[in-house]
Amino acid sequence: MIRKFISYYKEHRLIFIIDMVCAFLVAALDLFFPMITKELLDYGIPNKNINMIIKFTIALTLLYVIKLICNYIIDYWGHVMGVRIQYDMRKEIFSHLQTLPFSYFDDNKTGHLMSRIVNDLMEISELAHHGPEDLFISLVMLIGSFILLCKINITLTLIIFAFIPFIVWFAMIKRVKMAKSFDNVRKKIADVNGSLEDSISGIRVAKAFTNEDYEMEKFDDNNVQFKTARSYSYKCMAEFLAGIRFMVDMLNVVVIGAGGYFAYKEYITISELVAYLLYITYFMQPIRRLTAFIEQYQSGMSGFKRFLEIINTKTDIVEKDNAVELKNATGNIKFNDVTFKYKDSEEVISSINLDIQSGQTVALVGPSGGGKTTICNLLPRFYDVNDGNITIDGIDVKDLEIKSLRKNIGIVQQEVFLFTGTIKENILYGNPEATDEEIIEAAKNANIHEFIESLPDGYDTYVGERGIKLSGGQKQRVAIARIFLKNPPILILDEATSALDNTTEIMIQRSLEKLSKGRTTIVVAHRLSTIKNADTIVVITSKGIEEQGNHNELLNRKGIYFNLYNCQFTNTNLQENIIVE
Repeated sequence: MIRKFISYYKEHRLIFIIDMVCAFLVAALDLFFPMITKELLDYGIPNKNINMIIKFTIALTLLYVIKLICNYIIDYWGHVMGVRIQYDMRKEIFSHLQTLPFSYFDDNKTGHLMSRIVNDLMEISELAHHGPEDLFISLVMLIGSFILLCKINITLTLIIFAFIPFIVWFAMIKRVKMAKSFDNVRKKIADVNGSLEDSISGIRVAKAFTNEDYEMEKFDDNNVQFKTARSYSYKCMAEFLAGIRFMVDMLNVVVIGAGGYFAYKEYITISELVAYLLYITYFMQPIRRLTAFIEQYQSGMSGFKRFLEIINTKTDIVEKDNAVELKNATGNIKFNDVTFKYKDSEEVISSINLDIQSGQTVALVGPSGGGKTTICNLLPRFYDVNDGNITIDGIDVKDLEIKSLRKNIGIVQQEVFLFTGTIKENILYGNPEATDEEIIEAAKNANIHEFIESLPDGYDTYVGERGIKLSGGQKQRVAIARIFLKNPPILILDEATSALDNTTEIMIQRSLEKLSKGRTTIVVAHRLSTIKNADTIVVITSKGIEEQGNHNELLNRKGIYFNLYNCQFTNTNLQENIIVE
């Protein structure tokens, strides 16, 4: 994990080297002050050597100016390096999330993922900057202090350094406890974010059911757990810091006691003792830096550990090294003995065989849970089949470049997702390089251009989060315009009109018919009236494909489709009679 963390410095090695050089100079310059003080006490002040005093004063001033410049570089460019490393990590984790399959997002809450991308990496920049710097300065000052202290009095120095193993031992014990507590805090804040994201997304449902108090209880439960975890982590940190500070203070006691005794015995001069006390002050600094580093390390590394959990998650949708690009697709699709099941579940579809010719419209109908949507998700490799294979124009989809495969497939779903932004930006999602004229043409084909033009801001109208400012039919037509702009040879319509009223459905249906023309189209529908003109209707149940044929053939067969159609037709008439009455 540490090796992986260090690898992020590679792109910023120049800033890192400059930062470390400045850190070394700051540490080295701090070691000069006690030496100059000792010289002045030994020779300059007793001999009233004013020239020596002036020279040393000027020298110290120049040294502190250099220290000022170095500290500025450390505080500014060092932090910039940390922020850039944090940026690289956040970019990497977001990029990696784009490669993960639907199954990963089925098992992980959006709020938890957001917490890992944002919260867990917040303190990474501080660790990236201060971590190496604090360690380096501490080592320089510890080694430098030890050498200079030994020159003054080796016996007293050995007594002081004998306490170091005890400080290290204490720090190591408390470090483990702190690591566990900080890791727990990360998990709890992720739960808070998950609860918050869920509650805000469902705020309209909560208000409709007047369940604000219930949502408050749910959120507060996670919030209390976070408060408890955070409080415990501060307890662990307080035990660590207070203990270290006590040991450092005891070192001062040892120096004063032992040093005073040595001065009494004349093993050491007064000027040497003053210099020694000054060096001990500088000797304490690296110990304090190391304690701060351990605290920072636990906090930063617990976040980095959770970051790596995502980065190390391997996608099960893997593109082959010799994958081919799907060019000029005609849309001949074959499902050959396809079997699939979701993780830890029973088979959803088993031994499905389906032959769809280029330009055909094939409708998938049947009761819920039969696997119709699953079949649609397998074609663009949102999931991979367990057995069998799927081909497009005779090429196994697993042999195709994933990007080129999905570029050739357009999907319109029942639940349309619009991004926060304008209508134009959402249509443009179909082809980011499209011109304004092409956007307008796509909107006209989707029968939504006139509506957009009637809005005060036209195509620049803000749609709100998830398109909340538009009606269901309007969102659906924006999604259809998006597909017109993409212009794929293969089209999947998954319950694209089932949530709409009859008038809007007719309007959307016309747009879809225009969209389907000349394309291989797979339609999933519960309203059988919308797919009567399909070239082939496939009836799918939990047993697999039960019936296959066009509308008239299936009605004449008087099987499952016949019963579904008559049942739906009777219910439709009954509903119309109730409305009329």
